[in-house]
Amino acid sequence: MLSRRQFIKAGLAGGAVLLAVRAAYGPLSSDPSVPGDRDFAYAILGVKERTILAAIVPVVLHGALPLDAPGSEGAVVEVIRGVDVAVSGLPLSVQAEVAQLFALLGFPLTRRVVAGVESPWLEASPEAVGAFLERWRLSRFALLRSAYRALQELIMAAWYGNAAAWPRIGYPGPPALTR
Repeated sequence: MLSRRQFIKAGLAGGAVLLAVRAAYGPLSSDPSVPGDRDFAYAILGVKERTILAAIVPVVLHGALPLDAPGSEGAVVEVIRGVDVAVSGLPLSVQAEVAQLFALLGFPLTRRVVAGVESPWLEASPEAVGAFLERWRLSRFALLRSAYRALQELIMAAWYGNAAAWPRIGYPGPPALTR
């Protein structure tokens, strides 16, 4: 068990690492130039954030996405758009925390050390991404468990909040309001 002094030292060291990553990574960009997704103006997520999500979404939604490649790729793009909309509606303080999470995952050193993903996100295997998510889900550190839950909940909300996902789960959609 950590003593209070060790906990404070670890917190300060972690904060310093996050500040260094944030300084190196810079602010979230709103560059909508990801190939195949030029028709959507992202409010929050930049190219790096969308790349990270493009690797994580198929693992989190394994079995829920369409089986054909074009349908699956389109569904992943829809989920990323949904995450952008969801994050843009959060309070600024929470948006900053999400930005820090993506900065941590986007920086190569912390991607390797903290997430355990050796390859760049575009090259990461589903097994490596799944192992990273499972480690964070079961981590003894509450911060990593919280980060896992944030990623999972944003992705799940973006997918199941999208009308395109409803037929696959047998949901007819919300009832029509009549007067």
